[in-house]
Amino acid sequence: MTAWTAPPVNRVDEPTVGDERAMLEGWLDYHRATLLLKASGLTAEQLKQAAVEPSNLTLLGLIRHMAEVERSWFRRRGAGQEIDMLYCSDDNVDGDFDDVAGADAEADYRTFLAELEAAREAAAGLSLEHEFATSRRPAISMRWVYLHMIEEYARHNGHADLLRERIDGVTGD
Repeated sequence: MTAWTAPPVNRVDEPTVGDERAMLEGWLDYHRATLLLKASGLTAEQLKQAAVEPSNLTLLGLIRHMAEVERSWFRRRGAGQEIDMLYCSDDNVDGDFDDVAGADAEADYRTFLAELEAAREAAAGLSLEHEFATSRRPAISMRWVYLHMIEEYARHNGHADLLRERIDGVTGD
């Protein structure tokens, strides 16, 4: 039996024109696909490799973290869905990053893809002006969530660039 590898990714270029919602969604999808591109072609063991010492950060940890973040911002907070976190808990706040050694990379990859679809569905019914409160902020708009998510992916995609280069020398995109 052949070992699972992260599948190829068809990343669509970011939009250069369009209304605000289309631009935000387009840029977010571009960054989502960029993270998947960094994993493409790697085995489960490679995705679990902490390749930038002394950090324990892994590509699988980033995928798990972003699945958690998608769920948290779009579904739990934005849409108000009462659902559990995926990998983290009050007792294990960094479970998304820390618990990758025994994780099923293929299942976690599928979970990430499912969370992207669920996040898109949750956000589709909400205007950019839709607001919700958190324990730290009295009002956050969906517009802020999109901007924050683009920033979060951009930051973590930089981490993914370094990890991928250290794992197998692949750079770019």
